[in-house]
Amino acid sequence: MLRHQLNNIKSRITCLLLGFLVATVLSTIPGQTGEWSVIAAAIIITSNEIVSKLVYQAKRQEDIILVIINDIKIGIIYGLFVDAFKLGS
Repeated sequence: MLRHQLNNIKSRITCLLLGFLVATVLSTIPGQTGEWSVIAAAIIITSNEIVSKLVYQAKRQEDIILVIINDIKIGIIYGLFVDAFKLGS
């Protein structure tokens, strides 16, 4: 039982870090030209809302695919906040 919980925690932390990496990529690549910032922000917000709708309307909240996608989404949001604080300082 403890081994299963540790593997679950490890996989969730890995998904959060993957989302953080994706956020870094999403904030740096479109920002190189400065022209794609608005479009990239719209795509990120739209995909975030779609994932939230899928996750929180699901009958079973323990579905592993939905948990992984939600953890990646949370990592992306966290990564974008960290990038915003880096730019603001």
